[in-house]
Amino acid sequence: MPESGQSSQSSQSSQSQRRPLISGNWKMHHNHFEAIQVVQKLSFRLRTEDYDDVDVSVHPPFTDIRSVQTVLESDRIPIALGAQNCHWEDKGAFTGEVSAPMLAKLNVTYVIVGHSERRELFGETDETVNKKLRAVLGAGMTPILCVGETLAEREAGETDAKVSGQVRAGLAGVKPEQVAAMVVAYEPIWAIGTGRNATAEDAQGTIRAIRDVVGDAAGADPAAAIRIQYGGSVKPTNIAELMAQPDIDGALVGGASLDPDDFARIVQYREHRD
Repeated sequence: MPESGQSSQSSQSSQSQRRPLISGNWKMHHNHFEAIQVVQKLSFRLRTEDYDDVDVSVHPPFTDIRSVQTVLESDRIPIALGAQNCHWEDKGAFTGEVSAPMLAKLNVTYVIVGHSERRELFGETDETVNKKLRAVLGAGMTPILCVGETLAEREAGETDAKVSGQVRAGLAGVKPEQVAAMVVAYEPIWAIGTGRNATAEDAQGTIRAIRDVVGDAAGADPAAAIRIQYGGSVKPTNIAELMAQPDIDGALVGGASLDPDDFARIVQYREHRD
């Protein structure tokens, strides 16, 4: 890894070239009627200038995606449509699953892969996450690769080892130019939905380490170009401090993205900086 001073300087010079991405992960919330209302309310609260320097995506449940797509496209709302998961095969006898090509046909742009809830609750491994990531790329969409450590791992000083291993496994077999265009989301598991969050400095330290790992795995240019989000109890009150860090390029927002007012304030974080 490069020395921390070199990494920080490179990150600061490159950050201005990386458009921030603020993503709302709705998880298993909002039926398709509620989803339509949330997207419409969010569009009313966001202004043209809010989209000038920030990309915004929403990731509704599968049953909402077609409805949200219709609203976004018919009203010409410049919010990207996202999904929360997919299967790694294009088709087959996989009852209850949804493939990446199916999502691409709905004009989905971003797909979350390897979220900690998928890993912890549904047994997804680094291998299956990598297969899903490559399926998303193969369908012409952008994966958001989630990585993060448990509280026990953090307290044992294993954060860097855990996260680095997840990043390397996730990027296995991925071309450098593909790495440069994708997104990584660092979400400390102990901070998701708990109201606790890493300090901005802690988040920056781990995300800088992630960027160094990307550089080692794919090269300096992809490491400088890849966007790395922070997730884990992101709120309107802490987003500006997080986004002030040189290596943090956005946020993967959970609970706060369910409320259009809160999510709009997060997107408008620049207004709340000191």
